[in-house]
Amino acid sequence: MTHKPLEGVKILDMSRVLAGPYCTMMLSNLGAEIIKVETPKTGDDSRAYTPLIHGESIYFLSINRGKKSVVINMKSPEGRGIFESIVKQVDVLVENFRPGTMEKLGYGYETLKVMNPRLIYTAISGFGHTGPYAGRPAYDMIVQGMGGIMSITGEPGGNPVRVGTSIGDVVAGMFGAYGTLAALYARNDTGRGQSVDIAMLDCQVAILENAIAKTSVLGIAPGPLGLKHPSITPFEAYRTQNNWVIVAAGNDKLFAQFCQVTDNEQLITDPRFRTNSDRNRNMDELSAFFQQKIKQKTTEEWLKIFYKQQIPAGPINTIDKLFEDPQIAERHMILEVDQPHIGKIKISGNPVKLSDVPAEDENIKEHAPALGEHTIEILMQYAGYDEEEAVAYTVKYC
Repeated sequence: MTHKPLEGVKILDMSRVLAGPYCTMMLSNLGAEIIKVETPKTGDDSRAYTPLIHGESIYFLSINRGKKSVVINMKSPEGRGIFESIVKQVDVLVENFRPGTMEKLGYGYETLKVMNPRLIYTAISGFGHTGPYAGRPAYDMIVQGMGGIMSITGEPGGNPVRVGTSIGDVVAGMFGAYGTLAALYARNDTGRGQSVDIAMLDCQVAILENAIAKTSVLGIAPGPLGLKHPSITPFEAYRTQNNWVIVAAGNDKLFAQFCQVTDNEQLITDPRFRTNSDRNRNMDELSAFFQQKIKQKTTEEWLKIFYKQQIPAGPINTIDKLFEDPQIAERHMILEVDQPHIGKIKISGNPVKLSDVPAEDENIKEHAPALGEHTIEILMQYAGYDEEEAVAYTVKYC
């Protein structure tokens, strides 16, 4: 029987929308049991996000598969009792409220660690629990803007551009999972839990690659370069006869090979392009030489040439192309889930491949829960309710 590394770990998921649910989805993929707490009647905010199919949000379904949904009215004495019973028995609590929200409910980390000293308390927020911005609300695009990534995304001289996926939320969720795992590992030695404070803005700063060091040394903030790389040349996308192709010639040898297959041998010894530093200083001139040649063939023709010569290259796929990509299929990165009321839908798979977990078991295959679907089960298992009491509760709140 397959054993995933987090099997037996119980996580109380108080989060909603994206950053927190993405964090718990990652932990669920590794085997953790996720008990998702939702508000009565409406549930997670993202249940209302479009597109809706038969009343079900595709947004919600894509990041909440395999979780257990329990409805708890945190403002009622009954709900508080249920919450306290569960929190005493879990390993991790994840929330992504604005700092101070859990404290107002009476359940900040300092209170909860008394109830459960082994509890890992992972809090994901826009700006973290310290600093002058701590109390501000935030969403993905706000931290993308404040964190600098939008200033280096887009075309030179153009308007700032949001990254096409919610990278502010997603990266915070990833760092949240990373921090949670580190705290669980530390608990093995100390026997104690701890709080994990994840700020979306911090995470945006952390993924700026070399932009901070470069700005510090040169004294000039970088701007957007569109389809070019700020430090490596040639490393960009070119228009072909029918589409685009990306070529990444990351060293002098690859540059020479790229020149040869595009009939640009004269560029190899051109003093303007002899080293990467030279090429970087003259990237626009160099790009024009390659673009002139590459527009003469189709993307498919160029990819055959580049792959044969082991030149790193690839197409710019639209999302529908991923459904038929053999590499994506082999790695189980498009997952088909049978969702009640909708039928089969495709969502992204688990990118973490572990040698002890067979490929057929690496993904969570269960559907995303209906609002309160597991309330009876959770109340009976964690809160000491009998079946009649649990059913009465669901009738009242679900």
